[in-house]
Amino acid sequence: MKIGLAQLNYQIAHFENNISKIVTAIDEAKRQNADLIIFSELSISGYPPLDFLERKEFVDKCVQSIEKIARHCVDVAAIVGGPVQNPSPEGKNLYNAAYFLEGGRVKKIIMKTLLPTYDIFDEYRYFESNNKFELIDFKGKKLALTICEDLWDKQEFEADFGKNHLYVVSPMDELSKLKPDMIINIAASPYSYHRESAKKEIFIAKAKNHKLPVFYVNQVAAQTELIFEGGSLVVSPSGRIFHELSFFEEEISFFNLEEVAKGREDKNELESNLVIQNIHDALVLGIRDYFSKMNFKKAILGLSGGVDSAVCLVLAQKALGAENIKVLLLPSEYSSDHSIIDSLDLVRKLGVGHEIISIDKIMGAFNEALDPAFKGLAEDITEENLQARIRSVLLMAFSNKFGSILLNTSNKSEAAVGYGTLYGDMSGGLSVLGDVYKTDVYNLAKLINQDEEVIPCNIISKPPSAELKPGQKDSDSLPDYSVLDQILFRFIELQRGSEMIIKEGFDRTLVRMIIKLVNSNEYKRYQAPPVLRISSKAFGSGRRLPLVANYDFL
Repeated sequence: MKIGLAQLNYQIAHFENNISKIVTAIDEAKRQNADLIIFSELSISGYPPLDFLERKEFVDKCVQSIEKIARHCVDVAAIVGGPVQNPSPEGKNLYNAAYFLEGGRVKKIIMKTLLPTYDIFDEYRYFESNNKFELIDFKGKKLALTICEDLWDKQEFEADFGKNHLYVVSPMDELSKLKPDMIINIAASPYSYHRESAKKEIFIAKAKNHKLPVFYVNQVAAQTELIFEGGSLVVSPSGRIFHELSFFEEEISFFNLEEVAKGREDKNELESNLVIQNIHDALVLGIRDYFSKMNFKKAILGLSGGVDSAVCLVLAQKALGAENIKVLLLPSEYSSDHSIIDSLDLVRKLGVGHEIISIDKIMGAFNEALDPAFKGLAEDITEENLQARIRSVLLMAFSNKFGSILLNTSNKSEAAVGYGTLYGDMSGGLSVLGDVYKTDVYNLAKLINQDEEVIPCNIISKPPSAELKPGQKDSDSLPDYSVLDQILFRFIELQRGSEMIIKEGFDRTLVRMIIKLVNSNEYKRYQAPPVLRISSKAFGSGRRLPLVANYDFL
């Protein structure tokens, strides 16, 4: 049996686009004399469709689209993900389903059993859980078809009180009783840079435990903040990876079931330890898809002479092209000469347009207007924030006038501790680095420069500073980023409390101060633009904390 894996980039609710991609892949499967081609979870609708699933028109369109696709499934079968209405008068209206298409029609529908309700997932809001387990008979083989979480029932969560058995039922354990010949898993699994290997281990373990080949298909796409890396897998019954599809690229590959079952490796797995390269590629895909799927073309950002805006500019230039980007240099009396010189050097190397607008006179006008009310009061963070907000007003003016989307350049370390100004440097239509810790921003800069100096070395080597007052450095207010980021990672991603972090050797006063900063700035992050997600716990929809609460217990 020849099986195809179609790792494609779908757009939510763009049915014509999704049908076209799927049908094109089916036609390719016919040319390759394949027996079956497999697409990812909710491929017909794009994932996640969210509250579109509460609209009958949307669900009807999904079903009609799958019926159109089924008519192309002559001489080849296909598995396509989509919602299906629950025929029972009880329970939720829908199932998350996999449609098996053969002979020009929908031959069988398999429903998802395990509905994730954690992090960015909220599937129980929309779907009923399956409780009927059956195989698909196809060309003398029995197919155990599972949908994403159905194969992820045993996993370790990163909270310090987590379990490794998240659910009370294992769909694959139930299906194995029916003696399948292979395991198929269609998924929409978002990228997380520190869970790449853990994700693979799930499929390796299932193959070994059940002594069956595993065919896993993921989508490759960015849907607003969520980025899906692809990385679809074929695993032999011994647990050896037979083939791994590309990360962050569309791909269709075909495999002979008998060869996979024998365990002869067709290709070594891709290098998965290139974490910074994958983060880089994820962010480029995130920017590109956000703009293309929203029908945006041009971007604008403020170039400060710091490493964050420099990295953000390079990523945007790769995603959108130099001709679609403009940067503003907005120096004040506190901006160093080398910040302007370095920024201009970067602009010339990348070939992007730029404008230089000094904010000194505008700041003077603000000070003059506020002087009667502020007279006799010492300058403080108020004047620093005014500079950030003036820059935001100018950037948004260019955004409005020229139809450009403002890219936010703040990093995760700053966002975590509130080191940013609401309606100032926190402005933007999309946060590019909001899930990237400062230490990894530097790593991205080094990666960008690995073959040639794109970002001027002075930008990378100089002490980070907001340049909002004389001689200012980030270290005046924050600990060294190499220490700060370790504490933040443990508190945010690993969800460890202060006492546990302190026991790992970190200073008690410092840990308590950092955690207090994180907790007291939740209101700021609530008003931030959507953040491209590259970790397992980004700020945004996957991290839901109350704005008004007593955080002392942490």
